[in-house]
Amino acid sequence: MPPDHHGTLARSCHTGSVGSVPMARTKTAKTVYRCGECGAEVAKWAGRCGACEAWNSLVEEVEQALAPSAPGGTPAVAGTPMPIAEVDTEAWSPLASRVGELDRVMQGGLVPGSVTLLGGEPGIGKSTLLLQALAGLAADGRRCLYVTAEESAQQVRLRAERLGTLSANLWLVADTALPHVVEHLGAVQPDVVAVDSIQAVYDPVLSSAPGSVAQVRQCAHHLVRASKERAMATVLVGHVTKDGGLAGPRVLEHLVDTVLSFEGERHHALRLLRATKHRFGSTDELGLFEMGGAGLQGVPDASALFLADRRPGIAGSVVAPVLDGHRPLLVEVQALVTDTRLPTPRRSAQGLDSGRLALVLAVLEKRVGASFHNADVHTVVAGGVKVVEPGADLALALALVSAGSGHPLRPDLVACGEVGLGGELRQVHQTSRRLAEAARLGFRRAVVPASAPATAAGIEVRRAATLAEAVELASAP
Repeated sequence: MPPDHHGTLARSCHTGSVGSVPMARTKTAKTVYRCGECGAEVAKWAGRCGACEAWNSLVEEVEQALAPSAPGGTPAVAGTPMPIAEVDTEAWSPLASRVGELDRVMQGGLVPGSVTLLGGEPGIGKSTLLLQALAGLAADGRRCLYVTAEESAQQVRLRAERLGTLSANLWLVADTALPHVVEHLGAVQPDVVAVDSIQAVYDPVLSSAPGSVAQVRQCAHHLVRASKERAMATVLVGHVTKDGGLAGPRVLEHLVDTVLSFEGERHHALRLLRATKHRFGSTDELGLFEMGGAGLQGVPDASALFLADRRPGIAGSVVAPVLDGHRPLLVEVQALVTDTRLPTPRRSAQGLDSGRLALVLAVLEKRVGASFHNADVHTVVAGGVKVVEPGADLALALALVSAGSGHPLRPDLVACGEVGLGGELRQVHQTSRRLAEAARLGFRRAVVPASAPATAAGIEVRRAATLAEAVELASAP
């Protein structure tokens, strides 16, 4: 069919007939409502998504629907079937970034052809981590491309100069259009590419705004396909919501191979890196960094860092050996109990699960006889770290009893165990590793559940079947 005066194909009025020739890229505007959590599509807006049952997650999207393409548009075959034992895996060995904590979490480094999604709050240090990782890869002769879609090239260059990450193998471009980004990949031919961030990249084919569900899904799909075709490692930076989850459609996390979560408090130097999804290894490793003037530095001894400013002999302070993945950590659980005249006493939990705090308070009042109904209770895990596992229940309970009575516990005491609703103490996994870490740092006494397995030498273990027994053992001279 001849083109019109704008150079576009004229529309056919017989596209629905059986004998008609399908036209290429006939555009038709279509308004849909798409769920930002699961990506489900519906014709009209509703307050709740029928697929994932999330509230207020449907967003209006105006898309350009494309008609079936002309014959011959079938994509080329991506591979050839072969016995699984003959598949070559040598080309997929990880590329070390020289950032030890990142390589620890990634089980050796970035895998060629893989796509990694890095999420974290604004200002937490995602760009700093990317620059240091790309500089390490560039120092090993890898050609790296940094696509900045939120900052200017000058801003990134100044940051790289401050961090000492300038390298001839590290290329930089500031662009937001997806077709331009694909052209840059063809021009540079990088081994590793980082896009900061995926929410700022847009595809001009779609009429929706950058950061919308359709744009994020479309751009991520194109970059994932380019990464697989070129066998290059790709890192996508993603925004997070106020709840800490990754912004955008849930399908974004399904598209990528690895999802990294970069956490920390702005007022603390500590940063934690976790892998919530990793197709090339375990998700049990934890990376610890300390933010300084020269960038992110790995923390080899995190327990000593958490306890560096601890003041022994203070009521309401108990050290808990917790486990984050395979890494044992010693953290200080602090509690403060004060009288109040408020009809509803305050319950504050920083770094702890508020539900676990309510459970421990209820068990202490019902099974041990401690009273907190006329007092404000403030609890915190010092150092800015978050503890969500139940292994810190016993330490939290002992800290509350100590704060309520005003009597400090022994400074060389640690406690770990889960508290049940009946007042019983339940063992937690890998107790011996926790206590071995405590003994390494000079702690000589531990209170654990009676069912806990045998532990390492160097620390005196006191076993208790109930929370009331544990309180007596911890308070005994």
